[in-house]
Amino acid sequence: MKNFTKELTYRTSRSSGAGGQNVNKVETSVTVMWNISESDFFKEEEKELIAVKLKNRINLEGILQLTVSESRTQLQNKKMATEKILDLVNKSLFQPKLRKPTKPSKRQVEKRIQAKKQLSEKKENRKFRL
Repeated sequence: MKNFTKELTYRTSRSSGAGGQNVNKVETSVTVMWNISESDFFKEEEKELIAVKLKNRINLEGILQLTVSESRTQLQNKKMATEKILDLVNKSLFQPKLRKPTKPSKRQVEKRIQAKKQLSEKKENRKFRL
């Protein structure tokens, strides 16, 4: 897990929701921004992977943005936003292993067919014959 918090920039604004008069006075909503192309922490291949996987969250300037306004304090929102963006980027870098297609062994195939025949015979014997 790479920690690129030094490259993040923050912008605050007034948030909506719970807080009463506090909402109208204090800028508690935090928007965290990160310019992917100017990052020194990631290789070019990793940057491309991040850009592809998070394309719906990246604006035209190539900046990944995330806004958090869950808490009533700016400090908590800043902390949550940082954690979320780190988690988001690290998850986008994860590449699952490629599945190698396998074949069942001849013994397994034979065993399965034998079981099917046995079941078929059992059901056939249940039928009423005249």
